[in-house]
Parts: sequence; C-alpha cells; structure tokens
Amino acid sequence: MRMMSGGLLSALIVLGFASSASAQVERFGNVYAKPACGMVVGHAARCHAWIVTDGTGHILSSPAGARVTPSGYSPANLDSAYKITGAGSSANTVAIVDADGYSNAEADLGVYRAQFGLPACTTANGCFKKLNQNGVQGSYPANNTGWSQETALDLDMASAMCPSCRIILVEANSASYANLATAENTAALMGAHVISNSYGGGESGTSGYEQAYNHAGIAITVSSGDSGYGVQFPASSPHVTAVGGTSLHYSNGVRTETAWVDGGSGCSTVYAKPGWQHDTGCTMRMEADVSAVADPATGVAVYGPSSRRGSAWQVYGGTSVAAPLIAGIYGNNGGSVNYGNNPYVALGALNDITAGSNGKCSVAYFCNAGPGYDGPTGLGTPNGNQAF
Repeated sequence: MRMMSGGLLSALIVLGFASSASAQVERFGNVYAKPACGMVVGHAARCHAWIVTDGTGHILSSPAGARVTPSGYSPANLDSAYKITGAGSSANTVAIVDADGYSNAEADLGVYRAQFGLPACTTANGCFKKLNQNGVQGSYPANNTGWSQETALDLDMASAMCPSCRIILVEANSASYANLATAENTAALMGAHVISNSYGGGESGTSGYEQAYNHAGIAITVSSGDSGYGVQFPASSPHVTAVGGTSLHYSNGVRTETAWVDGGSGCSTVYAKPGWQHDTGCTMRMEADVSAVADPATGVAVYGPSSRRGSAWQVYGGTSVAAPLIAGIYGNNGGSVNYGNNPYVALGALNDITAGSNGKCSVAYFCNAGPGYDGPTGLGTPNGNQAF
C-alpha cells in the first residue's frame, strides 16, 4: 500500500461502477485509487489515468447538477498553483491522441467547461473536432470505458490550461503502438501546435514507431508512467517532452510538491540522449523532463464515464494528468517549439522539486527527487507559462 497524505473523499458519493472491485486498488494516504486501463503485453500501451475509489475499487463519483462543488483541483486551482496566466488563443490547437472510441467526448467536455466557466468548445463553433486515426470524422472505433475515462481526463486538463485553444481528439483503433503511431501522425498533419499522449509501455522493439513522435515545430508531451521507477515508451523518445508526476498540495496560496511515488522515470536502453539533456549518470535518453500533479490523493476534478452507462464527476490522478496539463500550457504559450528543449532554457520558470522518490535505483537521481534535475520530476513543475 502507498501511504501519502491527502484526502478527497468527503464530497463524493457513490454513483456507479466502471467495473467490479479491482485487485489493482492502491492506497495513497486516505485515498484509494485504481488504474483506468488494465495491463498490456506486446507492442501496445496502457493509459496512465488513476481514478479515486473506495477501498474495494468502486469508483466514487457525483452526478452533474448535484449541489456540491466537484472534488479535486479545478482549473482555477491549477492556474493559481502553477501561476498560469491568460487563456491562450484559438489560433493554437491542442491535439489529444488516445485509443478506442468515446461517443460522449464532446458532451462530457461541455459539462466540465460549463461547470468551471470555460467557454464552450464544440464541433458547431469550430473549437472541437474528433477524428479517427486516419483523419476521418466518422467510422470511430468501438467505445472502451477505461480509455474513455483517460480521454475525458486529457480533454479536461488541456481545457483547464488553455480554455481558448482549439482541441482535436484523434482516436486510434486500438492501443497497439502501430495504431497509436498512425493517430500521432494524423494529429501532426491536422496542424496541432502540441500533441498530448497519456500512455506508455515497454520500450524494447519500439524503434519502428519512434518516428511518429518526431515532428519538428510541434510540442509532443508524453506521460512518464504510473508504475514507479522504470522507463516507458514513448516517453523515452528523444523528440518528446516526458512528463513525470508530483503530489501537489496547494491551499491559500501556498504550494508544496514532492515526487509522486508511482510516477515513471529512468535511463533508456534504446534511445540516444538529446542534446539539451546534460545529466551525467545516464548516457542515453533520461526521463522525465518536467512534471506536474499526478498523485490521486491530490487529484483533479474530471467529468467523464463512471460506467458504461453514464458519466459523472470523479477525481483522477496519474501522470495522465500531467501530460495534457503541460500540453495545455504549451498551447496557452503558443511560442516556437524545439522538440523537448524549451524547458531546459527556461529554468527560472520552473519549480524545482527536491523531495520524494518513486522506487529504488543504482544512481540516486534516477528515482529520487533532489536539487536540480532528477528523473521523477525532471527540471520541475510550471512556474508560469514561460518554460513551454
């Protein structure tokens, strides 16, 4: 069991079950959570979203319209904690790549944005577009509750950080690396300024897919993983911004953060080190580059599927929170992008995270946060828009 401080259960009520009680339930302080997506084998990826549950794995949720404020951090909370200013511009597009279908994506996004006073983002007003992996508006893959929950999280976090950005959702036919790579290339062709990817898996045998994450001038964010210390692809690609996770405590203007115990990090055995990385313990690509909130005990409010039958307010964690959050800031900033280099030349616009660990490792900074660069939190978390 993971033991960390925090608690978000008091305002939640049990509404529906996404599945029966899960054997993968973990405890984070006073909060239980389980992964939205199951384990995978072979050349496929798992999504990195975690959902707050009760101790038996039943999702805790509250319906839209209930006379309660949704639990979890709101867009205003996140803006304040990370000093994000402005709303971005409709000239910039944030693309979300996920697997499988999500029929209610636009409707659920509308509930989230309306709740928090964000402008409507719809197909009708030109803000939202959903495509299959081949770039077609239609012929979508079949719905998958876990991946739909992941997608809801991604859409909400991108919206929170860049309310005025356009959003493209590209649905891959499955979670195979091949289909996700096809979707990634489609997102790039659609004119995205940034592409968010909240999934990953083993990096062995992935070199044939890595080129899909190499798009000059486009920021590509990837979650670092949700299984603690250990490298995952595509976060280990040298052409992306790998995003690790933190436990974020923010109240009354005071922010404290430590490395999240389940966030991923490590030294690649496949991919070369990009020129902007200068840590000396790893001669290959090191992840992560930056980080943001990921601990379910300090999770974010999301409106999305609580079961196959309907949607509700829930609390989410995982580095799947962090990747679209950073993507949204890239969209908000809207400046030129040089692969993952931007944060490395803007250290003053990052909060250095110096405490916490995600496991055991032979080189201390691979799995332990400390002053300066470290694996679990990279260079740190946003301190304004300027690092992206």
